[in-house]
Amino acid sequence: MLALRALGRRERDRAADWAPRWPQPEPTSRPAEPGTDPRADELRRRLAESRELVEEREAFEEGELPVDRADPGPEERRRRIHDEARAAVDEIRGGDA
Repeated sequence: MLALRALGRRERDRAADWAPRWPQPEPTSRPAEPGTDPRADELRRRLAESRELVEEREAFEEGELPVDRADPGPEERRRRIHDEARAAVDEIRGGDA
């Protein structure tokens, strides 16, 4: 039991040696003035760029055809290709074959 107490004191003293010895700054209650933090300015710039990219992407996607309207399905596609082939054969034969 005494060994555990001695070990606990030793660890506590070792942790105290690592504690900073200089005074810690006190938190300020007033907010920083806008535009004084360069990180905030950089973040505002990056947010503005991302908004522009989102608007560009939305404009691009408006012109795209949705997948469900683009692919008619295998039967419709087969029928359309078959009709195009018949028209090509009729044109080669002279129209009235």
